[in-house]
Amino acid sequence: MKMDLRPADAVSRRDAWREKREAALQRQGSPLGGGVLYLQHVTVSFDGFKALDDLTLHVDPGELLCVIGPNGAGKTTMMDVITGKTRPDEGTVWFGNQINLLALSEPEIVQVGIGRKFQKPTVFDFLTVFENLELALAGDKSFWHTFAARLTRADRERIDAVLETTGLEAKRDAPAGALAHGQKQWLEIGMLLMQEPKLLLVDEPVAGMTPQETERTGELLLSLAGRHSVVVVEHDMEFVRSIANRVAVLHEGRVLAEGSMDDVQEDPRVIEVYLGA
Repeated sequence: MKMDLRPADAVSRRDAWREKREAALQRQGSPLGGGVLYLQHVTVSFDGFKALDDLTLHVDPGELLCVIGPNGAGKTTMMDVITGKTRPDEGTVWFGNQINLLALSEPEIVQVGIGRKFQKPTVFDFLTVFENLELALAGDKSFWHTFAARLTRADRERIDAVLETTGLEAKRDAPAGALAHGQKQWLEIGMLLMQEPKLLLVDEPVAGMTPQETERTGELLLSLAGRHSVVVVEHDMEFVRSIANRVAVLHEGRVLAEGSMDDVQEDPRVIEVYLGA
């Protein structure tokens, strides 16, 4: 008979976690249709300053949406709200039409299928590329499970697929700390892919990259669209033009304009507040 060596309180916490997650997944909510993400009338204030002001935005299945705007427009706060780091004063945030993200914690939001990549890559420099991806595998991350876990054939195949997607096959056994800046960014995207997310949030992915790295990053993000929904926050307008189908411009915490890159670049309001002369 197999014995469960985990403390009773750890087992009860695990069971409580599962019950809470299942309840969130089953919770009925916004009848908004087939989109992946909906922010409706979201307002966030910090000491009287409205970082988000009645923000309404949606993301479609498989879409690659680029979000641009001047500093202070609310781009980071928007992603903080989606991932549970910041709770809004008003508004609703739905993942699909059944999951109320405002009812979930940050770890629970990851569990339902949302991954976020910050501007600065956060990889484990002392581990190899392969080991970083192994550590990021989707599944039970409890101490006992991680301690006893062994890679299955399916796990290895998934890691190989992500190495191919990110173009890091030749670096699989290299320490992550030895990678170039762009390669570290791709590795972190790969680590998110190991979690099998439905939605990826990517913050300024090409900051500090060489032109060659920037081009490769664009190819990578385009290859992910369709299989995943992707939201990219970026300041490099040439890069945005190369990848975006739809662009949303934020200003003072709300959507100022959205549409194709040509549409927003020709919008007088966008030219005035962001693009300049």
